[in-house]
Amino acid sequence: MKPGAKDTSGQSLDDLAIGHQIRDLRRAKRMTLTDLAGAIGRSVGYISQIERGKSAVTIPVLQEIAAALEVQAGWFFSGQANAPREERDFIVRKENRKTLQLSSVGLTEELLSPNLSGTLEFLLTTYKPGASTGEGPRSRQGEEAGLILKGVLDLTINDRTFRLEEGDSFSLPPEGEHFCFNPGDEDVVIAWIITPPTY
Repeated sequence: MKPGAKDTSGQSLDDLAIGHQIRDLRRAKRMTLTDLAGAIGRSVGYISQIERGKSAVTIPVLQEIAAALEVQAGWFFSGQANAPREERDFIVRKENRKTLQLSSVGLTEELLSPNLSGTLEFLLTTYKPGASTGEGPRSRQGEEAGLILKGVLDLTINDRTFRLEEGDSFSLPPEGEHFCFNPGDEDVVIAWIITPPTY
């Protein structure tokens, strides 16, 4: 079925896919419909219609929604919105991964999960040499685990620092803080499992 075509209910598949992405990302951000509507100055009913694919979303509104959800508008144009409908909830092809490029801090994150509506999130994170998780430790609300696929990582969990290499894995407790830093001269690539989803 071509982009923009209607399904049997008359909904645009593109609108439906984008609406579901907005809903999943909003929930992962722990935002209510009221929170998102208030952030962009729109009604709760309007946001609900967009999320259910009942109303087409314009580019300006999508940009407002993206800013409120702290992603770039391109997040909604790539990835699973382009996947065949029968694969969207199960399969993520490499070319359809949603990608966040945080070039100012040397960080790239690719979403490996088909969506954010489940109880866990699967991510692939690349740290450039000298890159880290930010200016300070990052707090957690759930559990996180990772596998180093490439490079060397300095991982600080609360007040203890560990040096991890390719093939090493780790698990972080559901509460506390952690800090990741790439001390080497090559990229560090980490596959993460996070529950509940954070994006």
